[in-house]
Amino acid sequence: MSDHLAAPMGLPFSLAVRAGETLYVSGQIGTLPNSMILAEGGIEGQSRAMMENLRIILTAYGLGFGEVVKCTVMLADMNDWPAFNRVYTAYFDPVRLPARSAFGCNGLALGAAVEMECIARFAHNES
Repeated sequence: MSDHLAAPMGLPFSLAVRAGETLYVSGQIGTLPNSMILAEGGIEGQSRAMMENLRIILTAYGLGFGEVVKCTVMLADMNDWPAFNRVYTAYFDPVRLPARSAFGCNGLALGAAVEMECIARFAHNES
């Protein structure tokens, strides 16, 4: 796998960049695979699609959600926090959740309800 996973459709960023034993995954929104179309189902549908987009990128590097150590979440409406968390927590081991920051913002790409970026590790030794 390359150190950089190029974004589809000529977008001006890498989906992920590996630096040593760390993978930096660019923010993902809840689009349908290989498209610029937001998933249906509001915050929950977009959150599921976003998590699946992240899963695809992690898998391309031989990683999974168990190797994610930090997430940054951007919500267009902080009132969606409980619905987002219901989806988010289903993807992680409840006894080993990543560190996380979240903030409300406006103007997410394509009018998305949520975006998340993450950092994952390749080294499997605990520090």
